[in-house]
Amino acid sequence: MLSRRFLRRTAIPAAACAGLVAISAAALWQLDRAFPPPLPAELAVSTEVLDRDGQLLRAFATSDGYWRLETRLDQVDKQLVDMLVTYEDKRFWGHDGVDVLALARAAGQFATSGHIVSGGSTLSMQLARLIEPRDSRSLGSKLRQMLRAIQIERRLSKREILERYLTLAPYGGNLEGVRAASLAYFGKEPKRLTVSEAALLVALPQLPEKRRPDRNLKIALTARDRVLARMVSSGLLGEREAARAALDDVSELRRSLPALAAHAAYAMLPKAIPGQPLRLTIRKSVQEGLEQVARDAAIRLGPRLSVAMVLADSRTGDILGEVGSANYFDASRSGWIDMTRTLRSPGSTLKPFIYGLAFEQGLVAQETLIEDSPADFGGYRPKNFDMAYQGDVSIRQALQLSLNVPAIRVLDAVGPARLMARFRQAGVMPILPVNDAPGLAIGLGGVGVTLRDLVQLYTGLANGGKANTLHDGTEPANAERSTATILDDQANWQITDILSGVKPPEGAMQRGIAYKTGTSYGYRDAWSVGFDGRYVLGVWVGRPDAGAVPGLSGYVSAAPILFEGFVRSGLATVPLPSQPAGVSRPKRDDLPVTLARFGAGADGLVQATATEPAPTIIFPPDGARVDLGTASANASPLVLKLQGGRAPFRWLANGKPLVGIDRRRTATWQPDGAGYSTLTVIDAAGRAASVKVFVE
Repeated sequence: MLSRRFLRRTAIPAAACAGLVAISAAALWQLDRAFPPPLPAELAVSTEVLDRDGQLLRAFATSDGYWRLETRLDQVDKQLVDMLVTYEDKRFWGHDGVDVLALARAAGQFATSGHIVSGGSTLSMQLARLIEPRDSRSLGSKLRQMLRAIQIERRLSKREILERYLTLAPYGGNLEGVRAASLAYFGKEPKRLTVSEAALLVALPQLPEKRRPDRNLKIALTARDRVLARMVSSGLLGEREAARAALDDVSELRRSLPALAAHAAYAMLPKAIPGQPLRLTIRKSVQEGLEQVARDAAIRLGPRLSVAMVLADSRTGDILGEVGSANYFDASRSGWIDMTRTLRSPGSTLKPFIYGLAFEQGLVAQETLIEDSPADFGGYRPKNFDMAYQGDVSIRQALQLSLNVPAIRVLDAVGPARLMARFRQAGVMPILPVNDAPGLAIGLGGVGVTLRDLVQLYTGLANGGKANTLHDGTEPANAERSTATILDDQANWQITDILSGVKPPEGAMQRGIAYKTGTSYGYRDAWSVGFDGRYVLGVWVGRPDAGAVPGLSGYVSAAPILFEGFVRSGLATVPLPSQPAGVSRPKRDDLPVTLARFGAGADGLVQATATEPAPTIIFPPDGARVDLGTASANASPLVLKLQGGRAPFRWLANGKPLVGIDRRRTATWQPDGAGYSTLTVIDAAGRAASVKVFVE
């Protein structure tokens, strides 16, 4: 047994050592608290704008100009993490910040070779260097890193350490973090990487500027191959797999980070909260397709012209794609102006709702005849786009051909105020000229609406008459979202059926959509809005400064973009709704007498509208003496002219009808001889006008 003297002699130093250890531990604990590592709760990272599925639409550089995207381990290919740990810190999961064995190995290699062969830094030590950049590679700096690494390990889990390293690691230029590097060098998120790509991303942070593939491709490939060789020696990769990876090409191109939905993304910035991504209702694949269509179309259309597009889900009001301009950064096209929210004249795009109200009120059927001829509505004289007139046409033809005069005749019957009230009911507030009441001109674009307004109205046509408020995520949190009736389901189907029969533009793929075009006064805006059984796409083409563009039209300029946009959106076509029960589309011969012609009364006679003037003979004037040379063998005919009335017209001279019925407002009469004659004209409404003239 040990003597009591021996125990007394050894107990005092042991107690002293224990006390010293305790004091040292307490001192270190106090120092650790007094000088904590700079580990902010949230890293200063790029603001991200995500799509509805969490995919990156756009990122904004940090205040110091870096692309630094926050990275979670579930966003990174597991193979990359395994290769990183194997290459940089193979005992990462077991040490407490410092790998003593790795340091001893590095020191031995330095002692035998006289230079650094391999480093002994752990990933925790490298993170310490990233959060506190060192000015030198001195022993003091290394010791400071070791102490910081121990502090970091006390505060963060291994997973958190990896995530911070993968967020902050340098990859050349202003790229920091593996996500920014993968997007810039490979054009994709690091969720699924090839073996070659993963090896390159492991190799870059050691010498990021020297190994940048966009500047030093050969050096980058050599570094990648070194990582692959280490993976083979560590047993993480087979030799054949590594050899195949070493044959993969690496692009010398540094790509731009995703920059989609520029206008919506910038509109979201005021909502940004550090460390939290912003989210839109947009779908990335749809947005990519629409933006490419808009860019290509603007190039074809010519300088200074821009293109805007909105694609929405009619059942929810979610905007799946919106293009505010052909190119946000193109100053020549004023690309920074969001033309989806700018008030413009909608041209003929509101006509479907005019006819829809007429169907609701039972005023028309698809085969009801309506007159397309010059008309005067209390001083308002609409003209067709091509300045030509078709005569009698069916309601179906009038809408499909977008004839102006028939549309105004119908609007005059249903009432402009009622049309505006229906728009407001659907959440759209068209802007009228100051101090103007709703008038007939709104039927041809005499009102201000936005592209989003139009698409919102057309969600009703695609959704059985129920229009949904559009939203893309930029709206205030308390913004009202509603569903409102724009047309009843039966009238809605009639309009959809008519628009589905509009001929696609030349060269466009038939897609089973219904659509309408429009051109504003002075060739300033070209529109096309189309829909299938679920999705609505609206297109605007024009100059943001509202300048006239000769030759611009909805059918020629905007409709081809509409059809191409539907194709490039990648959305599957949803069939248009089937004919509702109880809805009919009778042939013309089967129509009741009151629907045979627009404006016909119960007796089948055409009724004049209150604003339609009666016919008036303006030449020859009543009581005129006209010298036609009746005494000679070559007497001249008398030209007859009238205003107002409803075509066709029948002329009579002294009670005897002239040959035929004429739709024109001019006619000729050859008198039998000199003397007084009475000339009479009767219009289609049965109204007559007469003048008495003396022929010489």
